[in-house]
Amino acid sequence: MRATKLTVAALAVVAGLSLTACQNDDIAADPQPAASSPAGSSTGGSDTDKGQEEGTVAGTGSNEDGKADDCRTDELEVTAENVTIDGDTVGTVAVTFVNGGGRDCALTGYAGVDLKTDAGSLSAERTGEEAPSVVLKDGKSVSFAVTYPVNDSGGSGVDVTGLVVTPPNETKSVTLDWPGTSLPVTDGSGTPVKVGPIGSAGQGG
Repeated sequence: MRATKLTVAALAVVAGLSLTACQNDDIAADPQPAASSPAGSSTGGSDTDKGQEEGTVAGTGSNEDGKADDCRTDELEVTAENVTIDGDTVGTVAVTFVNGGGRDCALTGYAGVDLKTDAGSLSAERTGEEAPSVVLKDGKSVSFAVTYPVNDSGGSGVDVTGLVVTPPNETKSVTLDWPGTSLPVTDGSGTPVKVGPIGSAGQGG
């Protein structure tokens, strides 16, 4: 009887050790989640993955610096109107570009402006004002000013027969009707025709 009890006790100890060993094996085979976070987990991936993602964003041309491709003449609707205030000694015509190209585009600096007159062609001088780049959203508009000496001589002066406008960084021009008055006859010593930078007339919209 005593031998039987010892045998049973020994078997119980062996079984207990076997059970403990099995549990330790299970723990070793199943690592703690905190020790092995996968690269695609909610932590956002490895440093390498993050670097690749940031590089992709930076290379997509997000226009964070306001840059866009130049506006093309064929994308722009160009109009002109007389905005001279009564009593001014200098007349003002506002030329407006409306972006109809289906994309955002940039207008930088000055447009080219020439007046066709019955005495020949006359190129407008730049005012010299700062000319920042303007990103023109699709469907939006921006204007610039053309100033000219008003003919107050009482005579017919010099008739302007057309306004030729060339968008910045373009070679294709648009010819519009001149909405202003005639120019005074001058020997070249009077007030010149001047063109302001993009955005120099009104606020656009």
